[in-house]
Amino acid sequence: MRLTVFWQRMADHFGQGYADTFARDHVMAELGGRTVYGALDAGWEAKDVWRVVCAVMNVPQDKR
Repeated sequence: MRLTVFWQRMADHFGQGYADTFARDHVMAELGGRTVYGALDAGWEAKDVWRVVCAVMNVPQDKR
């Protein structure tokens, strides 16, 4: 998954303004105690980060 697709999906689910805030502030144990930005910076693939976000935040199946 390209980062542009990842960020578009984040914006579609959370809204343009909140997607960035969520990505910076929400620490998830499933990402090794990292935020979205932290996981991406640590080398996680965007598709794997998106899967974690979907699971943790109960993203509807049709948006996954």
